[in-house]
Amino acid sequence: MSIEERGKVLLPIARAAISRVLNVPHAADETATWLVEHGACFITLTQDGELRGCIGTLQAHRSLLDDIKSNAVSAATRDPRFTPLSVEELDITAIEISLLSTTEAMEVRDEADALAQLRPNVDGVIFEYGHYRSTFLPQVWEDLAQPRQFLAMLRRKAGLPDDFWMEGVKLSRYTVTKWSEK
Repeated sequence: MSIEERGKVLLPIARAAISRVLNVPHAADETATWLVEHGACFITLTQDGELRGCIGTLQAHRSLLDDIKSNAVSAATRDPRFTPLSVEELDITAIEISLLSTTEAMEVRDEADALAQLRPNVDGVIFEYGHYRSTFLPQVWEDLAQPRQFLAMLRRKAGLPDDFWMEGVKLSRYTVTKWSEK
């Protein structure tokens, strides 16, 4: 099954999961055998191009089917930045699914080395320092095109100053395959 065909299976599953939690009937075919394989995804919800919710999983620990459904419902109802999605918003909300590759630890000596290794429009990045942690999907490069700006906002998202760097900072990268409702 092609990448494009997989999206035609996954997007309706995400929409059906959100619809069910809002008590709106919506059917989706969940019988594809590859849905039982472990997968990690992020579900991003937008309205008129503006973020309305985004929740995901960084490490595959359950079936792709369960990850899609759980993250879709969480993006719609549990993203702390937004009120839960209402039934009235369902039809104006677009769904995007980002299926993550395995994460790869980056070996970085310092911030300059990290900046030199970042691949704009390719890498999703996980920033970690102690209990501080954040991630940006590769799509965030569309709004934060410069590696320095991307890394600064990633640190801010983690709750640290924009220019924070200390020994012990860990960076990991991943790529995504994404599908969006038209």
